[in-house]
Amino acid sequence: GAGSEVFAMRAGEPLMERFKHFHLRPGTAADGPAIETLVHTVLREYGLKPDPNGVDADLRDVEGMYGAQGGDFVLVEDETGLVGSAGLLPIDGTTAELRKMYLAKSVRGQGLGRYLMERTITLAKARGFRRLELETASELTEAIALYQGRGFQPLCGGVHTCRCDLAFFLELS
Repeated sequence: GAGSEVFAMRAGEPLMERFKHFHLRPGTAADGPAIETLVHTVLREYGLKPDPNGVDADLRDVEGMYGAQGGDFVLVEDETGLVGSAGLLPIDGTTAELRKMYLAKSVRGQGLGRYLMERTITLAKARGFRRLELETASELTEAIALYQGRGFQPLCGGVHTCRCDLAFFLELS
């Protein structure tokens, strides 16, 4: 729709002033190894097991898994390289999933996760989704606090991923 270009971006486009030293860009298939490294590093920091041939297989081709299905996968970079990611994956015509939102330890606690979450919520609304869901692991306490602070509610029976034990949803209307 008309709002689908809300987050059209150029490669290397700076984020809002508060995060001017970060750059946001669409993920590509060529980024697969770097995305896997970021996600797997964060998982291990929290004692969680990467699953490269299962739930993390989507990281090898974010264009094909997200973009080609009407979703979005964005990367955050700074002078050191890739430091963050966030995906929006359509589940059906009205529901999408916030996936693979990870930040390197060096950039956590600066509000960047909140920025990525809000960007994803705004994009989901602009693309006509009425509900956003996510799965997470109870070990990821900072992320859970972020989601709950934004109004995400527990989704009973919503866990489909082996390493996740919690699911949440947010009505977007």
